[in-house]
Amino acid sequence: MTRVRRPPRRPARAVAGLVLLLLAAVGAIAQAHWPARSQAPLEVTGARDARMAWWREARFGLFIHWGLYAVPAGAWNGRTDYGEWIRSNAQIPLDVYDGFRATFNPQAFDPTAWARLARRAGMKYVVITTKHHDGFSLFDSKESDFTVMQTPFKRDVMREVADAFRREGLKVGWYHSIMDWHHPDYLPRRDWEAQRPAAGATFDRYVRYMKAQIKELLTNYGPIDVMWFDGQWEATWSRDRGRNLYDYVRSLRPGVVVNNRVSSGDFGADGRRIGDFGTPEQEIPATGVPGLDWETCMTMNRNWGFNRADKEFKPAKELVRNLVDIASKGGNFLLNVGPDADGRFPAESVERLEAIGAWMDVNDTSIHGTSASPFPSLPWGRCTRRRLPDGSTRLYLHVFDWPADGRLVVDGLLNQPRAVYLLGDGRGLEFAAGLRATGRIEIKVPAKAPDAIDTVVVLDVNGEPDVAVAPVLTAGAPVFIREGLVETSSSQRGVEIRYTTDGTEPSAASPVASAPLRLTQTSTVTARSFRGSTVVSPSARITLTKVVPRVAVSPDTLPGLAVECLLGDYDRLPDFDRLPRGTAATARTFSIDARARPHQFALRFRGFVRVPAEGVYRFFTRSDDGSRLWIGDTLVVENDGLHGASEASGAIALSAGLHPITVGMFDQSGDVELTVSYAGSGLEKQPIPATALSRSR
Repeated sequence: MTRVRRPPRRPARAVAGLVLLLLAAVGAIAQAHWPARSQAPLEVTGARDARMAWWREARFGLFIHWGLYAVPAGAWNGRTDYGEWIRSNAQIPLDVYDGFRATFNPQAFDPTAWARLARRAGMKYVVITTKHHDGFSLFDSKESDFTVMQTPFKRDVMREVADAFRREGLKVGWYHSIMDWHHPDYLPRRDWEAQRPAAGATFDRYVRYMKAQIKELLTNYGPIDVMWFDGQWEATWSRDRGRNLYDYVRSLRPGVVVNNRVSSGDFGADGRRIGDFGTPEQEIPATGVPGLDWETCMTMNRNWGFNRADKEFKPAKELVRNLVDIASKGGNFLLNVGPDADGRFPAESVERLEAIGAWMDVNDTSIHGTSASPFPSLPWGRCTRRRLPDGSTRLYLHVFDWPADGRLVVDGLLNQPRAVYLLGDGRGLEFAAGLRATGRIEIKVPAKAPDAIDTVVVLDVNGEPDVAVAPVLTAGAPVFIREGLVETSSSQRGVEIRYTTDGTEPSAASPVASAPLRLTQTSTVTARSFRGSTVVSPSARITLTKVVPRVAVSPDTLPGLAVECLLGDYDRLPDFDRLPRGTAATARTFSIDARARPHQFALRFRGFVRVPAEGVYRFFTRSDDGSRLWIGDTLVVENDGLHGASEASGAIALSAGLHPITVGMFDQSGDVELTVSYAGSGLEKQPIPATALSRSR
């Protein structure tokens, strides 16, 4: 992992099982006829839904990061802040790291205790590291001698984990790293491993080894439910290789759920998707990942693997609310524990799992089997929902901030309410007020919150949720040169969107937005939804500003960019001008090759970008961790801070020709990524090519 900042009824099961049997037959035929193809065979209609049914129901799982890195427990040469990346980050030679095998003998390992604790916490599945990036396997692999069977322990951890968790009714998943710092054929080598030259290494031979291990994992341990890949970001692992591995896994076990990290590249719409679900890490997307299955994986403290010195554990209250937040956005929560070298869960982890379990004992029905909130936001908390057999809807109102006046206000709900009560004890509540035109329900609640972490109020309403939400107004950019376009849409059913462009509120007499709105002068578009003459939504506003494009410059230039590297443990992008000068170099394009060490560095690129024609251009930075982009002295893209690979963008109007460009980025640890792209004036979105970049002579 990268360390970054932070039940269907029996007939449904029978149908799902039949679909999976059909899928197995299709997979076997595909494997026989197209073993080397990189394109996946067409899936049986509904096959993904069938295999994802239990996963969508579960909502909550346990992640376990365990391996040889638990032996040093995060400490090396006086530093105590390492985790599962300790071999790479501390640059431990291979023969030294291999020596940890001699002391790996976890006599306290009790997978039944692990499984029971997970079940009591309300978790429905486990994903455990079979092999992390260090290449050490926690199972009895006939393909390698770098396994748990070559330690004093000599027990197949995966066998015992699979059996124990199944006995407790949990699904079983394997984490398996594509990256491998130990295998002689894995490429690329770590850039500090001069004692391990790459000469003679054959990556295809490594891939065959990896597939052989995956076959062991999927055929020797009973029905495995999840394959969770990681380490796919290095250049040797192409999208075609990811597609081929995905097909191979599917041929071995058609019903297994596979994450998106089986492949490089974005996890997008069905036509480009490889894998069943996306994997945001250490973060909860602000609006979820609409239209896609997704799962946030998160540590309890700072590290995935055991670190004895790391006591920065999130409070149980925060973890419960994270679970609720994720479920309210339609995602799953995979919460990590890093056992120590003796096989024990840290006491702090046990304490938090038990606290989560105490909350779930009362409120689990508001999590398991629920779907995303129909509300764009709620000022006092979150909402999950469930469709009832009669077609009505049960809304679980998760109240984080208890109302001091004893009235819980639900704004924007147009449905007729049926019943309301506290989930904890079933105590009936009363409505303080009925519906208004834009939908306002007031519920009388006790003076004190029954649960200080999250009290759940159940609200049953007729039909599917009908929520008054503001229309969505979108524009390609907030500025335009000659003409600006605004698109309008609404998730509400049976509405007309009416608008104004002079800042006033739309009325029933205002024009209907039946096509993109065309603006020729700076304007503020205001829109809201109507049913007949009745307003049924709040208003939305967007301002588009008519601008004069920035004038191009005519410097004396050379190809490439000037790049400066600073070393430091940064949480934000540093101010280069206030720090001692770093090392200077040149680069053809925005490449991290100029870094002076693998992690804890910052880069600043300076030069000029040429745009082919006058127009509004959108610039993008995708980085891990933070980045920013300036055109001249104008900050166009703000993507700063500690996070996983994340993209941000901004727009600016430019004349044809050269414009000063500056890009800053930093990395603390884990993955390293930087891609700088642009689009506009006839250019499709693309990484800025070297031919468009130059530097001062």
